[in-house]
Amino acid sequence: MFDPYISATELAQLIRSRQISAVETAEFYLDRIDALNPSVNAIVWMDREDVLRRAADSDARIAAGKGVRPFEGVPMPIKDLTPVKGQPATMSSLTVGLEPAEANEVTVDIIENAGFVLFGRTNSPEFGPLTVSENQRWGKTRNPWNLDFTSGGSSGGASAAVAAALAPLAHASDGGGSIRVPSSATGLVGLKPSRGRVPNDVRGWEQSTTEGAITRTIGDAAAILDVLAQFDPLAWYSAPAPVRPYVEELSGQGPRLRIGLLLDPPTGVDVDPECVEAAEILAAALEHAGHHVEPVSPFLFSPQALIGFADLVISASVWGTPFDHANAHLLDPYVKYRFDRALTFHAGEYVAIANQLQWETREVVAQWGRDFDVLLTPTTATPTSRVGVVYDEANTNPGGPRLIETQTISFTSFVNIAGLPAISLPVHVGKNGMPIGAQLVGGAFDEATLIRLGAEMEPAFRWDLKHAPIGLGQEAGA
Repeated sequence: MFDPYISATELAQLIRSRQISAVETAEFYLDRIDALNPSVNAIVWMDREDVLRRAADSDARIAAGKGVRPFEGVPMPIKDLTPVKGQPATMSSLTVGLEPAEANEVTVDIIENAGFVLFGRTNSPEFGPLTVSENQRWGKTRNPWNLDFTSGGSSGGASAAVAAALAPLAHASDGGGSIRVPSSATGLVGLKPSRGRVPNDVRGWEQSTTEGAITRTIGDAAAILDVLAQFDPLAWYSAPAPVRPYVEELSGQGPRLRIGLLLDPPTGVDVDPECVEAAEILAAALEHAGHHVEPVSPFLFSPQALIGFADLVISASVWGTPFDHANAHLLDPYVKYRFDRALTFHAGEYVAIANQLQWETREVVAQWGRDFDVLLTPTTATPTSRVGVVYDEANTNPGGPRLIETQTISFTSFVNIAGLPAISLPVHVGKNGMPIGAQLVGGAFDEATLIRLGAEMEPAFRWDLKHAPIGLGQEAGA
């Protein structure tokens, strides 16, 4: 059998060449889920018969030589916030039943058409607006590097699944850091695509959300983006097509870049020295590769705009989430606070903030290419917290400052508002043994540069060879 830490790209090649079957692959990872998932609680729902049926269909396509797709037979779990036809889509909430969804989210159609075997559902916070994957319906997801710590959020089930090698990669989504934060927490690669790059039925949070994936390697990040990045003629807008396939950037020799180093977030919160160190370590490696790194102080939205996004836009989005409002009493207190908070604003205030976000985005995005080519920051302003800390903070004082949560998204949320691409790279480990990432933010629609930089850095850090103890069959933290 193969190494459970094999990349999705390599696994697809083995399946296509019939060195291993898709059914054998599915059974291999299902066995790992049986053994390891009870500890991490990454996969919260699974239909084994459906998984094996899909895998058998992939094997039949390969045997018949009929239209073998790029990721034929490769397992990929789907985040619980994203509907899959025939599967429950609870959004990790007690307010939503287990009735099967009637249709796929368009992103799931793309994933299926690429040949992936849909491989269960991963945990998230209720409706998404929290930086840990903990909720009343499915419980708490834990970090495979140390079970006392969170795997982040909102794609924390996805990150835990990949870190524990329950799947070679996982579907994820990002509205304020929800791909990059959990990737930083679990030592993985988290690429957030540009606004409009990946089709969505509806782009939430005033167009700030995007679908994507959490991977172990830059190669997989590029390959899955090539699959997901499709023009959508039915959407309000789509990102311009890349110059060439993203996988071709992996060996591409790009220009030496001006990289701006930002260590003070626009939220004004304190940054932990270990998070600063992560950014400085990446800065040194980039300089060693010939890039020019210098401190910068960019404009990254006004306090009024950031507060309006966090308070008004996200609260209104919670209210607009499709669930039976008669069940609102079942919401987690921090989600119920947002639900009630939405009723204190009027439509004119929402439009005013939405317009301000658009106007300020023009000023923010203009700095790329003018003042610097890429922005380098810590991924988070605080190391990964222990399980329950952020969840309890949010539920104990929903209207309060919620410092740890704010620190967690202080370098990531502005990227979503501006619609820029960004990537978290696992470049550091804290004194407690937990991974810490650093973030690179690209210019408008410029995922290609981020992939080239990631491909330059991967051989220097070899994060693809560093595995969480729980995935190796060891007790995490021992």
